[in-house]
Formats: sequence, C-alpha cells, structure tokens
Amino acid sequence: MNSSRRSNLEPGLYILAFALALGLRFIQLGAPALSDAEAAWAMQALAVTRGLRPALGPQPGYVMLTSPLFYLMDSTNFLARFWPAIFGGLMVLAPLAFRERIGRTPALVLAFGLALDPGLVSLSRQAGSLIPALGAAALAWAAWERRKPALAGFFGGLALLGGPSLWLGLLIFGLAYALAQGLLPAVETGAGPQVPPRSVREELKLAGAYALGTLLVVGTLFFLSPNGISAALASLPAFLNGWVHPSGVPASRLLLALAVYQPLPVIFAVAALLRAAWMRRQAKNQPEESPAFVAETLRERSSLAFRLGLWALAALLLALFYPARGVADLAWALVPLWALAALEISHHLNLPDEDRQETFGALALTLALLSFAWLDFASLNFVGYQSTDWATRIYLLIGALALLVLSLFLIALGWSSEIALRGGVWGLMAVLAFYTLGTAWGGTGLRTPNGMELWLSEAQPGQLALIAQTVDETSEWSTGIASHLPVLIVGVDSPALEWALRRHPVEKAASLDLLSTPEIVISPEMDDLSLPAAYRGQDFYLRHRPAWSDLPSFDWIRWLTSRDYPLQNDVVVLWVRDDLFIDATPQP
Repeated sequence: MNSSRRSNLEPGLYILAFALALGLRFIQLGAPALSDAEAAWAMQALAVTRGLRPALGPQPGYVMLTSPLFYLMDSTNFLARFWPAIFGGLMVLAPLAFRERIGRTPALVLAFGLALDPGLVSLSRQAGSLIPALGAAALAWAAWERRKPALAGFFGGLALLGGPSLWLGLLIFGLAYALAQGLLPAVETGAGPQVPPRSVREELKLAGAYALGTLLVVGTLFFLSPNGISAALASLPAFLNGWVHPSGVPASRLLLALAVYQPLPVIFAVAALLRAAWMRRQAKNQPEESPAFVAETLRERSSLAFRLGLWALAALLLALFYPARGVADLAWALVPLWALAALEISHHLNLPDEDRQETFGALALTLALLSFAWLDFASLNFVGYQSTDWATRIYLLIGALALLVLSLFLIALGWSSEIALRGGVWGLMAVLAFYTLGTAWGGTGLRTPNGMELWLSEAQPGQLALIAQTVDETSEWSTGIASHLPVLIVGVDSPALEWALRRHPVEKAASLDLLSTPEIVISPEMDDLSLPAAYRGQDFYLRHRPAWSDLPSFDWIRWLTSRDYPLQNDVVVLWVRDDLFIDATPQP
C-alpha cells in the first residue's frame, strides 16, 4: 500500500520540484540590471543579431542560443538570462534517470535539493554559460544512463559549447575517477549495468555523431556565424590560461560560501560518509554464518557514498586550487554534495510505527529552541558588542543550544534514543530547509537592494536604469524619439553601461576631442569637460563593489543575517549639451 501510494505521488513531486525550480529562476528575472560580466556576453549575442560578426569569446553556446531570442523578440534582460534559467530548471529532472542507482527517495530529495540550492538558483539567474554547461552535462549523463545515446550526444554537444567552465568539470570527473580507482576496490568502481561491448561502441558512435552535429549546427548558428567553432576551441586555452593568471579571489571566500549557503547539504553529506564508514565496518564484522548478500549489500551502499564523496572532494579541491577561481566554480561540487545529503536524508523520512507523539514532541522542542537561538543571533545586529546586552544575547544563544542538547539527552534516557535522534534530526532538517529556502530567495538578488550575495558578480550594477532613462528622456525632449541621440562614452570601460544604452548609437573613446561638441557624453567623475559648448552634468553610481577589507569583524553578523555591508561606488558623470534641454535659451 505504501509502495503504491509512493509510486502515485512520485511524478507529482517531481513536477513540484521542477515548478519550484522554474519559479525561483524566472521570478522577476529581468528586473536586476545586467552586471559587467553578464553584459559582456549579452552584447556579443546582440552584435550577432545585428549581423556585425564580432570576435566571440570562449562561451559560444550562450551567444548562439541567445542571439535568436534577441532577433525574434527583443534584447531584454529577461531574454539575456533565459537560457541559464531554463538549463538550471531542467537539471532538476536529471535525478529521474538515477532512481535505480541511488534509490527512488534519494533521487527525489536530490531533485528538490537542486531546485532550491541557493548557489544554483543564483547562478541560473546570471547570463553566461556556466549553468548551461553544468545543466547540459547533467542531462547528457542522465540520457546516457537511460540508454538514449542520441539525446546524450545532443546535450553533450551543448555542454562542449559551454566554455572554460566545462573543462573544469571534466577535470573534476577525471580526478574523481582516478581517486575511486586508486582508493576503492575494483569491484566497487563499476558504473551501472553491464552492456555488451559492441552495443556500447555503437551507442558511443551515435552519441558522438549527434554531439558533432550539435557543435556544427548550434555552434555556428546554422552556419550563419562560423567563428563559433573557433570560439568553442578557444575555451580550452582559456581554461589553461587560468592556471597562470590568478583571479585574486581568496580560497577562503569559497569556503565561506559553503558554510553560509550550504549548511544543509554539507552537514548531511558528512553524516552520509560517516554512515558509509559504519556500514563498511559492519560488512567486515559480519558473522561467518550470516548470508553473503548482507555484507555485499552493505558494501554496495557504502561504496556509492564513498564515490560521491570522492567526487565532491575532487570538485572542492580543484575549485580551491584553481588560480582563476571564483565562487561560481563551486557549482560543480554542489551536485555530489546534494546527492550525498539525499542518501542520508532519505534514511530519516519514514514515520515511526510507534511513539509518534513523543517524536513530534521532540521535533517541536528542537524547532522552538533552534528558532530562539537564531533570533538571539540575529538580534546581535541591534546591540553594541561592548554593551552588556551583547553578552546577554550570547549567553542566551549558548543557553538555547545547551538546553536543546540536554533535552534530547533526557528524552533518550526517558523514552528512547530513537525518539531523541529522529526528533532532533527532523527539527534540524526543517530549520535548515527553511534557511536554505531563505538564502535561495536571497540568491535571486531580489531580497535586499544592493545586498551582497557571494554567488553574484563581484561588482554589481548601480544606477544604470536611471542613466538610461535620463538619456531616453533627453533624446525625446530634443528630437521626439527616445533612442535617437548618440552617446559618447569616454574613459569608462563598462559593458553593463553599453548594454543599458543599447537602443542608442554608442561610441567609445579613450579621450575627448577638444574641438568636438557631442550631444551626450559619459565620463569619469570630473568638474568640467572643457569643450567649446556648454554642458550640464549629473553624477551617477555606475557600479557597487563590496568593501570586504573594510568590514569589521563583528559586522560580519550583520552581513550573515541581512547581507548589509559597506560599499565602494564607482561614479560616472552624464553630460548633456545645454541646447538640448527644453529650458535652454535660444542662441542668437
């Protein structure tokens, strides 16, 4: 009965996970302005749409998929981020293909984890090829698992167009495989059901043919932009170049992102590895008269967790030691982390046959005390750390956690350790799941204006929408057409600014021609243009940068709870020639 009911619910739960994934990725997708990193790729797609044949960067997949959207509809922020959001949502369905390998319940938990993970949500809302590469690789693997080589080749070809990030992913898989071969017995490193070698060769040929066809058709935009193939080939040198040109991002920031955004998968992944070690020990200590399949089952379950652990370890190590590292590189570690966590979480989802009321009581107690502890922690924002209130809040926080441990210990003594463990784990899962959902919403960039999320680009756009609105209004006042006046950008390197002004004729220059009188000029902060004509200027914030070095140690609590932090602002000045204003005095 329970098995039948679970089978009936399973499709609906996958649909729910997919709907949640799309909801978090598409809600107000076009509202935030594009950052410089996003706009650089969106501008290439726009140039292809306009038939300009630009020099493409090493992420041709994003450019070739996005340019038809710009051509058929419009060049908007929403469409610039459309394909990453789509691939981020489709990736949630990949666990369906691995239900037999990892179990139905763990696969379902993994789907929800991928749907709600803060890092994957945030990266899926950013223009670029990282999430399309990761999503296409996951879908290609899922299709191969289901013996669909044509579909696997198609998604594999899309993944190969994903740029340098794909090579990091391939290196991670290679290192994980080498570690598994060296550390696990050969019998435990097999990959799924055995198929005849001839059949595998034929399927590989079919998958390769579809991958090559996808590279040629999508990579060249149906042969309209042949330089897409050279851009795809340039992704490997770009990845190798990252080993000699550091990004300047400290490795500690990646570890901070794991601790702040992924406590749920990290905690339960560690628990899954501990359980696997315990099962391995149990398999070795089985009595000789016990059935052989018992020890074999324990070894198989533990080896799956160990292989996932090696995959997560390889992804984390390469992300930390890659000189051109970024927080986004952790995306390759999130999938095995969630898979490990799903194995462990699935052990705690069954309702007990007895003592349900006591178990729910332990759950309620855990929820109450953990919530109280979090409120005490968050309230530290409103008191000075040198005041007596600060010490009081700290004592209350420690007291709440100590009371929780003591209460669960007494429950274990008074009723049973199973009730205490199950109630405590359920309460911890509920609190961490709610926290994960909150940080996922924060990862969308919509929760806190100008809030700093580690998964977003280092420099976030400032008042770009206001700059574009001012230029449009000026053009409409003077010519009657909102996108008619040309704009001269002098000494400012910002693809995001160019994207914001994409409706206007834009020209870039390193310096001003002192004899010219352009209609609109955007320059770095200065007092006067020193041109023959008179100009009126207004300063705007071009971008915001996090001042990590200026953040006092105790102010980290404010960032952890509200993402509030000091900002460094890059300022530009928008100059408009005086005769273009509606109140300008006519020249005699």
